[in-house]
Amino acid sequence: MSIMPRADEIENSLSEDEVRRLRIFEAAVLRWSAVKNLVSAQAQSELWSRHILDSVQVQKTLPQADVWADLGSGGGFPGIVTAILLAGRSKAVVHLVESDNRKCAFLRSVSRETGIKTQIHHGRIEAIVPELGLVDAVSARALASMEQLVTWADPLLSIGAIGVFPKGRMVGNELTRLSTDSTLNIELRPSLSQSDGVIVIVRRDPLGANQ
Repeated sequence: MSIMPRADEIENSLSEDEVRRLRIFEAAVLRWSAVKNLVSAQAQSELWSRHILDSVQVQKTLPQADVWADLGSGGGFPGIVTAILLAGRSKAVVHLVESDNRKCAFLRSVSRETGIKTQIHHGRIEAIVPELGLVDAVSARALASMEQLVTWADPLLSIGAIGVFPKGRMVGNELTRLSTDSTLNIELRPSLSQSDGVIVIVRRDPLGANQ
């Protein structure tokens, strides 16, 4: 997956404070990875350009959303990045859902370091998501197939949340399996950071979902 020059547009859209917090996050990921294997060695070498800036796109895709649920938050992509971009909004919060206790510890630590508002939920996605209530948007990055993501997110999509999922070039095969669901509205936007990537936006018709 190659990096596009338009990634510069993403970085140029950030404020000085956002860059400062993102750099704190970047340093924390590298520091924790040295002892906890938080992200792979390859991911560490491309952390800013390929992972952090790619994650910025998630919040930028749905900028009006204040309350997010991020599934399988792991090393903080995109959930921590989203929370950093929302740091100036008093009503904003990002729910981080993660089953690995060590990664939850990292998410708590980096939330404190960057001064962002998150709620960290330790447990399985299918157990936690139905208990979150109303959220504006749900995200996940490099976690599962679109079919699985929609299944996990459905309790939120069915009550009005919008899914925002970064995906790679094979996403067409994943979307084919969802094409028979007439209550799903799927929009694709090209990635600014990855030449063969897309942002998949998913909405569900609440009335259709109850039929």
